[in-house]
Amino acid sequence: MPGADDIDALLPQTQCARCGHPGCRPYAEAIARGEAEINQCPPGGTATIAALAKLLRREPLPLNPANGAQAPTLVALIDEDACIGCAKCLPPCPVDAIIGARKHLHTVVMALCTGCELCLAPCPVDCIVMAPRPATPATAPAPEPRANRRRFAAHNARLARRAEERARLLASRKRQVSPQS
Repeated sequence: MPGADDIDALLPQTQCARCGHPGCRPYAEAIARGEAEINQCPPGGTATIAALAKLLRREPLPLNPANGAQAPTLVALIDEDACIGCAKCLPPCPVDAIIGARKHLHTVVMALCTGCELCLAPCPVDCIVMAPRPATPATAPAPEPRANRRRFAAHNARLARRAEERARLLASRKRQVSPQS
């Protein structure tokens, strides 16, 4: 019986959470446990559903419209004139495809953007739009799922390290101000 690793290998690794899970791996695990259907991934669309159906020896299902519609591959674009450099788009990007620093212009590295749309909601000035990924030889192709998976793991590891550093710093400061008993 195929496991979560086999299922995860077929997912597009956009980490968009449109499937109702916080990323592709949790969705794969839910499918493996029989807790999720194979038709919840709009970025993967019918091709991913067909691959999952074949792997799991199930009948393909139509994409669940509650999760979204299949669409062309998208990429985030930042309106440089409108960007205020707030940096609120940086943490939600699951593959660190947005670069910039606080109070400076941000930009999207198109070769890394998975089109997940997670950067849209935190932007206070709505300067980020999703557009179809250009399909010209001069533009970067969509990133490969394996690369997306590695970048997502690195992103999560970095966030975990920062959280641990903050917790240690906070604990140290609390020890400094607490009365000695």
